[in-house]
Amino acid sequence: MKKIIFSVLALALALPLIFAGCKKDDGTTTTTAPAGADKTITIGATPTPHAEILEQVKTKLEAQGYTLKIVVYDEYVLPNDALADKTLDANYFQHTPYLNKYNESKGASLTALASIHYEPFGIYGNEITDLKDIADGANIIIPADDSNETRALFLLQQEGLIKLPDDADAEKGVSTLDIVDDGGYNIVTVQADTVPAQLKNNKTGTIAVINGNYALGAGLKITDALASEDASGDAAQTYANIIAIRAEDKDSVKLKALVSALQTEEVKTFIQNEYNGAVVAIF
Repeated sequence: MKKIIFSVLALALALPLIFAGCKKDDGTTTTTAPAGADKTITIGATPTPHAEILEQVKTKLEAQGYTLKIVVYDEYVLPNDALADKTLDANYFQHTPYLNKYNESKGASLTALASIHYEPFGIYGNEITDLKDIADGANIIIPADDSNETRALFLLQQEGLIKLPDDADAEKGVSTLDIVDDGGYNIVTVQADTVPAQLKNNKTGTIAVINGNYALGAGLKITDALASEDASGDAAQTYANIIAIRAEDKDSVKLKALVSALQTEEVKTFIQNEYNGAVVAIF
C-alpha cells in the first residue's frame, strides 16, 4: 500500500513539470510538447508570404518537441476544406471576413485563433503610372470572391473611380451589382489567384486590384502600386491574416505553441525586412 501511495504522489509532483512551459531569459514562455501528445502540426498555407513566414518558426518549434508540416496551396478554397475535414490542424492564408463567408456557405465552424499579419490591397497598372491617366472604358480587374470583391470595390471607391451606395457596408459585403456609378469603366471579376496574369495579358491601360500575396508572387511591389489601403486604418484589423482552426481545437496546446512561435520580434523583423511594406506584422 505504501508503494502505491508513493507512486501516486510522485506522479502528482511530476505532472507540473511535464506540462509547464519554460521561461526564457527575455521573460517569454515556450511550451514543450506534453509527453505522449501528437507532436506534428500540419498547417495549410499559400506560398507567399504565408509558407515563407511559417518556415521561420520550424526550428523554434522543433526545440519544443514539435514538427511543423507545411502543406502549400495555390488557391483559397481547398485549405479550408482540408481544415474542416481534419486533414489539417490549421491554415494560414485568409482574413476573418473570408473565413466567415466560407463558414456560411459550407455550414462549417472554423474560427480564428490569432492574427499574424496584414497585406494592403494595391491597385496596379499595365503600362500606366497614375490613376488620373486611366482612359474612359478601361478595364478594371478585381477578385471575384465575396469578401475580396467587397474590399476591392471599397478601394476603387476610395480612389474616386466608382461610387457605391451610401449605406454600403464592408461587413455585409457588396458586389459589382451594387455599383451606383462605374465611372465609365469596365469592371471585370475573375478568380483571385489569376488577377496578376489577367492584368499582364490585358491591353495597355488596364488596372487591377490585387491581393497582397498574389502581388508578391507575381513580383509586384507595394511601392509600385498606383494606390493601396492604409495599413494603419480599420482595414488592417478587419483584413488581418489569421491562423484558422476548428472551433473545438481552441485550447490545443500545440496550436498555442505555433502562435507563440509566430508572434515574436524575430518574425516581425523578418516580415519587415523581407516584404518592405507589402506585408505588415499585426501582433
